[in-house]
Amino acid sequence: MSPVTIVTGGSRGIGAAAVRRLAADGHAVCLSFRENVEAAEKIVREVVDAGGRCIAVRADVSREDDTEVLFRTAREELGQITGLVANAGVTSPMAPLADQPVSQLRYLVEVNVLGALLSARRAIQSMSTARGGNGGSIVLISSSSTIHGGPGEYVHYSASKGAVDVMTVGLAKEVAKEGIRVNAVAPGMVDTEIHALSGDPERAWKAAGRIPLGRPGDPAEIADAIAWLMSDQASYTSGAILRVAGGI
Repeated sequence: MSPVTIVTGGSRGIGAAAVRRLAADGHAVCLSFRENVEAAEKIVREVVDAGGRCIAVRADVSREDDTEVLFRTAREELGQITGLVANAGVTSPMAPLADQPVSQLRYLVEVNVLGALLSARRAIQSMSTARGGNGGSIVLISSSSTIHGGPGEYVHYSASKGAVDVMTVGLAKEVAKEGIRVNAVAPGMVDTEIHALSGDPERAWKAAGRIPLGRPGDPAEIADAIAWLMSDQASYTSGAILRVAGGI
């Protein structure tokens, strides 16, 4: 049987690249999206046209009921869930913390932290051998910004990804005996549309001079790291935070 993997936030950027790569590796993939139906349907068509199995479910991962619908639909349409890539996340317009609206801080924490917790919680309920599952793998998406903190731009975002790092280490220990591996990928500056949503479409390339390898990453390069952590080749890897950041 092929692995069945849920990728949250799978309609664009790193999430979409992960969907493509995992499908190419033989995973049946359920991607979640929040708003862009057209983008989600495009990724599904790409995978299906290439001979894979893929569905899309509209879900806000910060909501428990949406998360339940996501996992239930994946189980009903694709089979027993064996993997989760908790990729869904948001940023905000770049600004010092003192200038960030409280509503924006709350929204970011709800999606980046609560959303990851709810997704991982539901995945464990599905995959844990102690709960009738077959085991599996969880990959959380962190950020290399936890190293430098994002001063002047993204302190709140970096803090939310620091929470993801702690979650990775703790959960890896908590569910190791239940057949589940938990790891994280911490991308550096990656050339995706998220920078435009934050107000600076050219930000990734403007930062190239600060990156030892001299360029931002491509989403496919992050997807390669995700795919390895999801694979049997990483069978002895759990609790790891793999930084894919061009040398930072």
